[in-house]
Amino acid sequence: MRLVSSSVEQGFRPPQQARSRESLQKVLAAAEHVLAGQGFAEFTVAAVAERAGMSVGAIYRRFDGKSQLLYAVKDQLLGQLEAGVNKALRSAEPGLSGVVGAFTQALAGTFARHDRIFSELLDSQRTEGRDRGLRALDTIQRDLVEAARPCYGEIRRADEERAIRMASRTIIGSCVHRAASGRFWSDGLGWDAWASETTEMALAYLGSAPRDEVEPAQ
Repeated sequence: MRLVSSSVEQGFRPPQQARSRESLQKVLAAAEHVLAGQGFAEFTVAAVAERAGMSVGAIYRRFDGKSQLLYAVKDQLLGQLEAGVNKALRSAEPGLSGVVGAFTQALAGTFARHDRIFSELLDSQRTEGRDRGLRALDTIQRDLVEAARPCYGEIRRADEERAIRMASRTIIGSCVHRAASGRFWSDGLGWDAWASETTEMALAYLGSAPRDEVEPAQ
């Protein structure tokens, strides 16, 4: 489970026994439910304990408090994002369109499943949470660069890798911004439609010649 490595950095040591891991997942599922339904302001260990059907003390035996519990939720979700993007890219249709489309759809799928909670975590993140998020974004960008490498012949930009990185940052930035601000500034699209439109824009950029290579109009 992806939660293990970075959770240790935050002082939380994941359980080794299957029964304890199941209990942990119950706590994290309850925490996600409370966060999605009530928001960060109303998120408390007591509310999570009630949702999970556990005592407050049982949760405090595993987590130092609210901040560490929130970090664990975010860590798990970002691990799912990393795994989902990696899996999608490994099974993508051949060609640049297939790779970019798989990447964008994988992002959209993860954010769609956790639409409200991602916005709450983005709004409330502390320094360690931001660092974990940036590591995840770096991971999925590197995965896209490697998956697109066999398709560099389809890219018309002068520096193919830089172009792929630019496209990935634009896609990721759009996705994160949409999750963080969508409830205030809606684009009127579902996540699937967003992924389709964003893929088209990225492919248009990758397939266009740099300005200095375009012949001037007569």
